[in-house]
Amino acid sequence: MTKTIPPFSELSFPRPDEQSLKARYDAIASLLDAGDRVEALHAFDAVRREYESWASHVHLQFSRNTQDEAAKADRDYADRLSPVATDHEVTVKKRLLADPDREGLEAIVTPHVVRLWESDTTTFDPRISTDLEEEARLAGEYTALLAAAKIPFDGKTLNLSGLVPYLQGMDRDVRHAAEAARWAFFEENGAELDALYGKLVALRDRMAKTLGFENYIELGYRRMRRTDYGPEQVAAFREKVLAYVTPLISSLIERRRLKMGWDKVMAWDEALIDLQGNPGPAGDHDLLVARAEGMFRDLDPSGEMADFYAQMRDLGYLDLKNREGKAGGGFCTSFPTVGTPYIFANFNGTHNDIGVFTHEMGHAFQNWKSRDLPWIDQLWPTMEAAEIHSMGLEFLTWPQIGALVEDGAADRYRRMHLIDALSFFPYGVCVDHFQHEVYARPEMTPEERHQTWQRLEKLYMPWRDWGDLAYPAKGGRWQAQLHIYRLPFYYIDYALAQCCALQLWLGSRLDREGTLETYRRLCAEGGSKPFAQLVSEAGLTSPFEADVLAEVVHEAEQVLAL
Repeated sequence: MTKTIPPFSELSFPRPDEQSLKARYDAIASLLDAGDRVEALHAFDAVRREYESWASHVHLQFSRNTQDEAAKADRDYADRLSPVATDHEVTVKKRLLADPDREGLEAIVTPHVVRLWESDTTTFDPRISTDLEEEARLAGEYTALLAAAKIPFDGKTLNLSGLVPYLQGMDRDVRHAAEAARWAFFEENGAELDALYGKLVALRDRMAKTLGFENYIELGYRRMRRTDYGPEQVAAFREKVLAYVTPLISSLIERRRLKMGWDKVMAWDEALIDLQGNPGPAGDHDLLVARAEGMFRDLDPSGEMADFYAQMRDLGYLDLKNREGKAGGGFCTSFPTVGTPYIFANFNGTHNDIGVFTHEMGHAFQNWKSRDLPWIDQLWPTMEAAEIHSMGLEFLTWPQIGALVEDGAADRYRRMHLIDALSFFPYGVCVDHFQHEVYARPEMTPEERHQTWQRLEKLYMPWRDWGDLAYPAKGGRWQAQLHIYRLPFYYIDYALAQCCALQLWLGSRLDREGTLETYRRLCAEGGSKPFAQLVSEAGLTSPFEADVLAEVVHEAEQVLAL
């Protein structure tokens, strides 16, 4: 399928309303009444693609400028309309699933899509429509609150992204002062952040119970569309991280302490991974954007990846500069009727610019490769599979990464990246464990939530010492993690995917071309299969298998010992 991709600045999607949605879904119902299931399925897919394209565009525009009142109004409208669209969507899925000809349905849309629909139909009922709208509103408040941060530092007024270079600098006193400034912002807004999260937890627990679940945990897994594993497997994976990764990171941090001659490694020292100073990018935003095409051309001699990147760049599907009022973080979104994804990030002049760029390009390339799969449910995989594409590309670009790194520092960057990737595991599972405890006990007070984080942080990251930074020391670190507020249970995905990405890294050390081809095929599979099947068919081992995490960590440790 060949589509003409318009410049991003020219994108425009029809604004749906309750009446137009009802008319489209009434037409689908009429097709089903007439026994024309195939035509109904295509009509169903089309309306969902159009709605998702519009909704993605609305939420992206708000993220690009959270201070734009028109963008905020559009986002609020989309949040109000979302439960209406979901109600229509679930009604059609339930009707399709009720058809006794299950084999016929699976033959058209695949068994995996049918299983996704079975999960989806348990996560919505019109009785929770108001709660869903309120959940979106509260999550938007969190985004806007953090985006509005104005932190006085070094004679400037910085947002949270702008503070990051100081958190990684060589001067220990500056790092300490920057962390103090960062956590002063969170302490100043701590009561509001606690209240926001308390409302979100209570609301999600209420939705779960309305839908017949014991608590939000099962509903949360179903909303993440996890069809082939559950909390028990995730808990076992967390134990493996505790057994194999936490001791390694403790050892690496102790080595860092000895080399630097520090009495202790403080929390504000952890981000300084390279003792010569973390290697930075080769230049500013414009230089990185210009050099990236050559990097992808060297990585992928077919030219496919470079041509795709150049199209995104030239048509305006990148927004990488940090600026006032812009939402924090980075993500990749897409517009299913257009076929080209969009990368959002906040460059700040540190190695994170390289990491977030290659990460989000992995998401984007996957979405591009799978854009012609027949059903909207196949365009993106579930998130733990999606993060393999992003984290995998971070490693697959290693041989060419010197193009984006400051002169002479490519080897140091690769070592730093590997340590950073391993160090993520304990933090990632801590975030996940925290959420399981919170949603198992939704009646927790704010103080109890902070105590829970404090306890888990000491379990998974026993080296962490906050010193005189009282707010994170009492367990406030979690409030800076947007996923906890906005995307509950979306975080273990990164740790599971990292285990797979490290396998791609090890494979590429032995067979670069073959591993790249494996990666290309995995991207093209999109969301056509569940996580375990995608992993297995790519020749990777599931993170839930007994020894795989221990093996990849051991191999990484051997490389770091060189």
